Amino acid sequence: MAPEPRTIKECFARLEADPAGAMSYFYGRLFAAEPQLRALFPPAMGHQHDRFFHALLRIAWSQDNPGELAGHLGRLGRGHRKYGVLREHYAAVGAALTATLRVHAADLWGPAAEDAWTAAYRHAADTMIAAAERDAEHAPAWWAAEVTGHDRRAPDLAVLTLRPERPLPYSAGQHVTVQSARWPRMWRPYSIANAPRPDGTLSLHVRALPGGWVSGALVRGTAPGDTVLLGPAEGAMTLAPDSRRDLLLIGGGTGLSPMKALAEAAAGSGRGIRLVVAARTVDGLYDLPDLRLLESACPRLRVVPVLSRSPGGSALGGRVPDVLPGLLDGDVRDLTACVAGPAPLVRATVTALQRLGVPLQRIHHDLLAAGDPVTSPRAPGGTGSSSRPPGRTTRSPVPRP
Repeated sequence: MAPEPRTIKECFARLEADPAGAMSYFYGRLFAAEPQLRALFPPAMGHQHDRFFHALLRIAWSQDNPGELAGHLGRLGRGHRKYGVLREHYAAVGAALTATLRVHAADLWGPAAEDAWTAAYRHAADTMIAAAERDAEHAPAWWAAEVTGHDRRAPDLAVLTLRPERPLPYSAGQHVTVQSARWPRMWRPYSIANAPRPDGTLSLHVRALPGGWVSGALVRGTAPGDTVLLGPAEGAMTLAPDSRRDLLLIGGGTGLSPMKALAEAAAGSGRGIRLVVAARTVDGLYDLPDLRLLESACPRLRVVPVLSRSPGGSALGGRVPDVLPGLLDGDVRDLTACVAGPAPLVRATVTALQRLGVPLQRIHHDLLAAGDPVTSPRAPGGTGSSSRPPGRTTRSPVPRP
């Protein structure tokens, strides 16, 4: 390993020893030096601390894979446009980051470490700036969208129909970030629940989470006629146009959204499609009537409800990994599987599919936790490990399904 990547990773390991302290110090330095930058961030900074930390984690661990890092940074740079991030903001972030490393990696800090981190950050910033400026030539930073439908399916769940003011390009399986007028500068990702429509509208399945500012506003405080802002579509869990492999689509909770979109997109392709809808109880099958309509219009689509706690009717009983053997037949090596939902469900299902013989390269998933920005609020949550790079279990591998 070259000394520069090793030095970067060793210094970052010191930040991992106290991520909360390191991020508090970083933002304190940043806002003290450039108070006007505080306006780019949401009122509550807790999630932002975690997200910026994991953005640094991705940069530190991707030094040995420049191609992957460049693609990741390009996506971040384009996504940063909707936050109002400008070229000049990157220098302030770099200065605050250097100050933070100087304190929290004091035992390793010196000219060599400072040169390595300065070069790594300068490369990241230049890549992001260039991607943002190229994107600005042909795409808006965000789309205003009118809420044309708000269907409350449960006390904590709603299906929103949105009409962007201008065409928003996307593919089935992707997601967009959403900002509610109630919470400026707070963007949260939601999968699009439909394939592209002629009228340009799109649907989102939103569950209000405890303490979820944006999700609560979208479910309980939004009505037809309101306006939300949408970021550009992201995500690699999309259909390969030339593939004819049968599809196994598995969605748990509102993870059904991208699976429903993929089923719609593949409905006329001649591919066999099994759409597994996982929930705890029958109340969790909030979209089953619409799925049955889709099933009736597509002879090769089979919708399979699976209930882990109270099976009944046409639903299978048990956990998804337990019922998978009964759903797979024939040679599974040529099957494409896509999984979305709560992280424990995704991980257990991916493991079960591998054990049943589905090749890992044919198992796709996108937990919406990847896509971490470097200077503004939108990045992965969860925790990282200094022993491995992030993103190995949250990104959809290629080739596409």
